[in-house]
Amino acid sequence: MSVPAFADLLERLVFTPGRNAKLALLRRWFDTQPDPERGLGLAALTDELVFTAAKPALVKGLVAARTDPVLLALSHDYVGDLAETVALIWPQREGVNAPPPDLSEVVETLEVTPKAELPELIAGWLDTLDASGRYALIKLLTGELRVGASARLTRLALAEWAGKPVEEIEEVWHGVAPPYLPLFRWLEGKAERPDPRDAPVFRPLMLAHPLEDADVAKLEPSEWRAEWKWDGIRVQLTAGPGGRRIWSRGGEDVSGAFPEVVEAMDFHAVLDGELLVIREDGQVAPFADLQQRLNRKAVTPRMQKDHPVGVRLYDLLFDGGEDLRPLPLDGRRRRLEEWMERVRPARMDLSAPIAFASFTQLAEIRAGARAASIEGLMLKRADSPYVAGRVKGLWWKWKRDPLSIDAVVMYAQRGHGKRSSFYSDYTFGLWRP
Repeated sequence: MSVPAFADLLERLVFTPGRNAKLALLRRWFDTQPDPERGLGLAALTDELVFTAAKPALVKGLVAARTDPVLLALSHDYVGDLAETVALIWPQREGVNAPPPDLSEVVETLEVTPKAELPELIAGWLDTLDASGRYALIKLLTGELRVGASARLTRLALAEWAGKPVEEIEEVWHGVAPPYLPLFRWLEGKAERPDPRDAPVFRPLMLAHPLEDADVAKLEPSEWRAEWKWDGIRVQLTAGPGGRRIWSRGGEDVSGAFPEVVEAMDFHAVLDGELLVIREDGQVAPFADLQQRLNRKAVTPRMQKDHPVGVRLYDLLFDGGEDLRPLPLDGRRRRLEEWMERVRPARMDLSAPIAFASFTQLAEIRAGARAASIEGLMLKRADSPYVAGRVKGLWWKWKRDPLSIDAVVMYAQRGHGKRSSFYSDYTFGLWRP
């Protein structure tokens, strides 16, 4: 598959608004592209391709040497997105007859090319491509596709194309690597399912539905267990002989942002919990404190000291190699308590259950969530197994009521980068009291 073919896919995804239509585009693409190109394209769409030496600054330096600096600055300010700006403003060279590169050629060449030779290499590729191809190449290099197809949507399209549950693909996803040849052989019925063995793979999380007033009347208190819905980020801790990982709710590896938690994961288990900033007095800090630690590949000792994190555990999915997900919630809770007593991991504690006799009493408890900087309550059926996704009737989230305020929109400003096409920054005015 050539870069122009990949560019055509990206362009269609950008300009196709409907979710089902995007899924159809991706299914057709998996069906028509050869190996290893389709696997490399899959890796690009799921943010699994990383080229450490090909930074945005390199691309910006290349185009700056070929265009008027004022025109470039004005264009970048107006367009917002660097890849789109460079793709449009890059000067077309006369007499360039070389064919555009294949996707596999780009990936393989970038992996072996010395850093000092990258500028000439990338400039040569840009010279052979049209604006659409240049856009795709730069997005591929910088790892910022943002074409309206998330990693989850791409894996869902892959599952639909193969006729497999997406959960089966997600459970082996982090045990395979681009260009995913064993994965495609399994999906096409030509080989056994890849065995991740002891690799620290992500298991899809169980999610909850919002609880409405009409739903409360149908519930029997004795059949439900309640706990606080903590205002942090949901994580899965996976540790064993094959390594340690902290996964976000969507399956993104966020281990690098929380090295102190990774260090504490000296066990063989898979746990579900909430990552929080927990102060020295044991109090949970507001979510704004946790935001200081998010989206970082590395953190300083000072950052770790100022915003110390821990994990409040909800559930135990695997104890060693034993899969506990089919057990009822009460059974998994007992196993979690026994595991905590046995292992006693640092930087982790249990999310305490909330005793209640009626939902009227529980509503009164919920009313105090705002003062305690807690997001609300979770309700879970005592007999619920741990199943992937959002299955109605098993888990409910009962958030605190939102606050509202009367305000006037005074100004709106376009954003930059992924927000360049939107008015993302607003100024509001309030009436004097």
